[in-house]
Amino acid sequence: MSSSSAAPQPSPIVEASPLSLCAREPRVPADRLVAEMVPPPRFDSVRFGTYIPDPGQPSQSEAVQVLESFAAGLGGAHASGSGKPRRGLLGFGRAKAPKAPAGPRGVYLDGGYGVGKTHLLASLWHATPAEPSLKAFGTFVELTNLVGALGFQQTVQTLSGHRLLCIDEFELDDPGDTVLVSTLLGKLVDAGVALAATSNTLPGKLGEGRFAAADFLREIQGLSAHFRALRIDGEDYRHRGLPEAPAPFSDDQVTRAAYATEGASLDDFPRLLDHLARVHPSRYGALTDDLKAVCLTGVEPVPDQSTALRLVVLADRLYDREVPVLASGLPFDRLFSEEMLNGGYRKKYFRAISRLTALARDARGLVTG
Repeated sequence: MSSSSAAPQPSPIVEASPLSLCAREPRVPADRLVAEMVPPPRFDSVRFGTYIPDPGQPSQSEAVQVLESFAAGLGGAHASGSGKPRRGLLGFGRAKAPKAPAGPRGVYLDGGYGVGKTHLLASLWHATPAEPSLKAFGTFVELTNLVGALGFQQTVQTLSGHRLLCIDEFELDDPGDTVLVSTLLGKLVDAGVALAATSNTLPGKLGEGRFAAADFLREIQGLSAHFRALRIDGEDYRHRGLPEAPAPFSDDQVTRAAYATEGASLDDFPRLLDHLARVHPSRYGALTDDLKAVCLTGVEPVPDQSTALRLVVLADRLYDREVPVLASGLPFDRLFSEEMLNGGYRKKYFRAISRLTALARDARGLVTG
């Protein structure tokens, strides 16, 4: 073969124009919102057997044993005694369920960053001997969004027939949301639903790297008797500071990559932020359906806290689905103001920066090949 024939050829250009997030206004049926409350794709394959306890941290092995027993105990009849889920989304006229048995019906995983709490929580979901439709897994934000989409009573009715509800990253930075979710969980415990949770740090305790179980149990007040706290010790294997975001590409590079990548979207960042205000956060998962990459031009600082919190939810959904994000404009570590990064929601903003930065690194191959 001649040297000329071996020369690299330009990437083929996909004939169809890129998709646009701003053109999407998904209408998600209520049953899909609940059906999607499962561990995210990156935790599809985790199990207790794939969690490798640190030999120097016996609490990790103990936690696995306790959670395995907890999962096994959730088999068979529903705690209400019927063995069958009560009527679902549209089932009215349901008789009041009897009280659940006394004693802990929940576990709280207490540990620092990077000790595998989400791995263990997802493993509990997978190990619980019940159909997926009888167990739910979601973050605290996803749960509050579900209430916002369905209403409180409908959410109680929908989840009451479940065996297990897993809540990752229980957030306590908004007192109103804490009261809302605590009240919801109280109703579900009365209906016989078992609970499992991890939590975030309180404002002012970000640097401590762990959230004390005593604080969690105090904040959820009347629910504390239903939780058994499992302490999981271990070193934080992740960097706690802000990761260094990769340098952004030019508008032209991002646009060319969007046209050359099948299944990519292309949007102007400020316009996307405006669009997010018109889509309920519970639909952000559907907003990203079938996307292979997200391409953004003109990234700039987020103007206000409401917009910032919506962007956090979108970043979580993209990260869960491992969708790379290619961008021009400012690097992602300059999205949020110093006031935001020092305020009560800073844990969310740090998480969003970390996740978007990881997705930006994944996207570099769209330009460099």
